[in-house]
Amino acid sequence: METKRKVVAAAAAMAVVSMALAGCSGGGSSDSGADGGSATITYWASNQGTSLDNDKEVLTPILKEFTKQTGVKVDLEVIGWNELQTRIQTAITSGQGPDVVNIGNTWGAAFQATGAFAEFDSDNAAQIGGLDKYVKTALDAGGAPGKTPTSVPLYGLAYGLYYNKAMFEKAGLQPPTTWEELVSDAKALTTGDQWGMTLAAGSYTENIHFAFLTSAQNGGEFYDKSGKPTFDTPENVAGIKRYLDLMQVEKVANPADAQYDNASSAAADLASGKAAMFLSQNNADSTLKADGMKPGDWGVVPLPAPSDAKEQISTFPAGINISVFDYTKHLPESLKFVKYMTSPEVQSQLAVPFSVLPVLSGAEAKFTTDADEAKIFMDAYQNRSKPLPQVASEGDFESTIGKGISGLFAQIATGKKVTEADISAMLDTAQQQVEAAG
Repeated sequence: METKRKVVAAAAAMAVVSMALAGCSGGGSSDSGADGGSATITYWASNQGTSLDNDKEVLTPILKEFTKQTGVKVDLEVIGWNELQTRIQTAITSGQGPDVVNIGNTWGAAFQATGAFAEFDSDNAAQIGGLDKYVKTALDAGGAPGKTPTSVPLYGLAYGLYYNKAMFEKAGLQPPTTWEELVSDAKALTTGDQWGMTLAAGSYTENIHFAFLTSAQNGGEFYDKSGKPTFDTPENVAGIKRYLDLMQVEKVANPADAQYDNASSAAADLASGKAAMFLSQNNADSTLKADGMKPGDWGVVPLPAPSDAKEQISTFPAGINISVFDYTKHLPESLKFVKYMTSPEVQSQLAVPFSVLPVLSGAEAKFTTDADEAKIFMDAYQNRSKPLPQVASEGDFESTIGKGISGLFAQIATGKKVTEADISAMLDTAQQQVEAAG
């Protein structure tokens, strides 16, 4: 395929996919050495550890071993989540960037629609060990149904409700099993400068995730079966209201949480004893340990649903996928790298430092020594999950609604009452923006 033709097609597709993010310069693909046997591939890794430097420390020996085994060098750059999507977009439209890149699996269908990534067809799939080695839930989450995947699972993640065991024991409480119990426990634990819950209420990604999950518990949908947006529905409004009301009505979350634009801030509040519970993916284990907690100090239960919930959904199959850009001059080497990174050996090595769930069929969770915690997250991932919409406009869906909810939390923090009508208006505006983007 001609690179120029692919770039033009990708640019046109991105105009349709449009995730409304600002541009940023991309990297460049490296050429082979003069002997043809010492190619260097460029790899953009997502931030999975406690910092960008921590990721480099974890990945560097892994990548050196790959070079030792294959002779292929890897030029690593770790990119934070607040700019990764933008950087990938720029690489798509310019045709210049890495050979291999990590993507949030919720971006799979949107990036797939650009035509900028190599397909894992029968030939390429064979080069990475086949697609049947992956957990079906993980593989299905990374692209549009019925399409040849352009990304494959790398790390698995699921949501759960973390709680401070000592605080619960002191209050004589059991961890909640329903949303009503969550609210009751949170109220009992909100006292003085201690809060029952802490929320990453300024993070648009966390906000859209919980909007999706609370709506799913209501039986709601944000898209119909034809892929048309259906944002402003009673189920969606009620789910978002239930989430907002943790701060607004129940008053179990600090209004200052409206400024928390990442889950790490919420984790720090749990670790320091400022809050008793927070909702997060299983990679919070790494952050909690970095903040001074020890395994056994926290417990985890599934995200509770209301007692009258239509569905017992506690997560979506979250995680990180890995893709190869179609413009790469090093497809064989890149596929070798994907195979290596998704091998049982490397997956096992990365499970603990990145606190991730296995994406390979039959693999056991090794990110924690707590068997109960592992079981809860694995059960949620495999049995209590619902994929986010696998549509080309998924990026805009996340951005518009997630930022809209951040704005509503900001209003609550200043004392303004947010009504169902306000939520409905936000959803209607978000849908118009997504539809206008194509």
